[in-house]
Amino acid sequence: MNLNHEKHERHEKILFKDECYEIQGAVFDVYREMGFGFLEAVYQECLEKELSRRGIPFVAQQVIKLMYKGEPLQQTYKPDFICFGKIILELKAVKEIAPEHRAQVINYLKATGIKLCLLINFATYPKATITRLAL
Repeated sequence: MNLNHEKHERHEKILFKDECYEIQGAVFDVYREMGFGFLEAVYQECLEKELSRRGIPFVAQQVIKLMYKGEPLQQTYKPDFICFGKIILELKAVKEIAPEHRAQVINYLKATGIKLCLLINFATYPKATITRLAL
């Protein structure tokens, strides 16, 4: 198998590639317009407007019930966004993504059964960073 074929095969295995490309465009437009330095809530509101503008289906802050050994918990989880019904967007406005942010997202994926999360940090320069985490 030649190297180009291997690269092509890996490229095809990217989970929800087209949907992520659309989401990334929205994220980068928000960053171009707003820059860095705002609180997460500002980026949340801007991204909600941008996703709507682009016709990207999403639900913001949907309450998800958590379970423990088959029993519902009083605690819930509210992802920043679920796009296309299958991609969690978790927004941050922090100096850098820490291991606990990654662990939090992995737990969200396990709790929801969703396979992919984009961990988006708007507090980086010169552009927002997007980390893909998948189960």
